Amino acid sequence: QVQLVESGGGLVQAGGSLRLSCAASGSTFTINAMGWYRQAPGKQRELVATITNGGITNYADSVKGRFTISRDSAKNTVYLQMNSLKPEDTAVYYCKGNGRPYLRDYWGQGTQVTVSS
Repeated sequence: QVQLVESGGGLVQAGGSLRLSCAASGSTFTINAMGWYRQAPGKQRELVATITNGGITNYADSVKGRFTISRDSAKNTVYLQMNSLKPEDTAVYYCKGNGRPYLRDYWGQGTQVTVSS
C-alpha cells in the first residue's frame, strides 16, 4: 500500500503563487511516476503535470510555463509550484502515484486551490 498526503492548497489572488506538496509513504517502490491532477466543479478530472522516477516531466498545455513539477526522492515528496495563477485554475488538486506494470495506482485525498479574480 502507498499513502499520499497533499498539502499547500488555499486561497490566492489571481497572479499569485502556491506550492503544493505530496508526501508518499509505504510501498513507494511500487510507484514509477507521480502526477498532479485537478477537478473543478462540474468538470472531469484532468491531468496537470507528471514526473517519472527518472525525472521526465509532462504538462498540460494550460499550465505550461506557469507550473513546475519536481520531486525530492530522498523525502518521497513531489511538489507542484504554481505561478501566475488564474481563476480557471480553481479546483481540487489530487496527487497520483502511478503503479509499475501490473500494480495499482494510488490517489491522495485532494487539496483545494481557489484563485480569486
